[in-house]
Amino acid sequence: MHNPRPINLVVDTTFFGSKKAYQWGVTVFRDAQEKENLWWKFVTEERLSHYWEGKEYLGSLGYTFLSVTCDGFSGLVKLFSGIPVQFCHFHQKQIIRRYVTQHPREVVGHELLDLVSVLTYTTQPIFTHRLSLYIEKYRSFLNEMTPNLYSHKTLYTHKKLRSAIFSIQRNLPYLFTYQKYSTPSIPPTTNTLEGHYSHIKDVVRIHRGLSLHLKQKMIHSILLNSSIAKKKNPHP
Repeated sequence: MHNPRPINLVVDTTFFGSKKAYQWGVTVFRDAQEKENLWWKFVTEERLSHYWEGKEYLGSLGYTFLSVTCDGFSGLVKLFSGIPVQFCHFHQKQIIRRYVTQHPREVVGHELLDLVSVLTYTTQPIFTHRLSLYIEKYRSFLNEMTPNLYSHKTLYTHKKLRSAIFSIQRNLPYLFTYQKYSTPSIPPTTNTLEGHYSHIKDVVRIHRGLSLHLKQKMIHSILLNSSIAKKKNPHP
């Protein structure tokens, strides 16, 4: 049975299978402190409507959200308007690595990786100051243009690096939410779900010969075992 209460919510979607083949996944809403899965839905793509469905369902039961920790899926900040939103530090680091790679060829890329590597161990004023110094230091490099011989236009030479920086600037208002509120224990990452997903994927890999229906039934059981529905009250 559910026990509606104020919670620090963590939401995320993970996928199984290959994009080249049939891909499917699961969206999960989890209580960060109690590590309880409160709602989940099997999906074939990540949609804002799935998050809306979970939010409305838990709200109808009487849950209130002290905060929401999530990745950068478009529209989530607006969906949880009025609720403190924390952008996951792990996902922000993933975004930067995706743009500049794990082992950049140039120093400017290494310094950006170093900058975000201490994200969880710094404060917004210090991080913002260091980001400003970084941008100022490499402003000329970042603004370099290269002529395109086919379109006869000039384009930014280091587009991926610029995109990486823009992602930090765009998410900056939500990277340090956990430091701004007296609400206790707003998690700066979705790690409570990432670890859970890792275990689920290990199990799915072991049973990869099962049909999709049986795989989802197995995942449902795993999620249920970490849900409030399966918790026993130690003090009846």
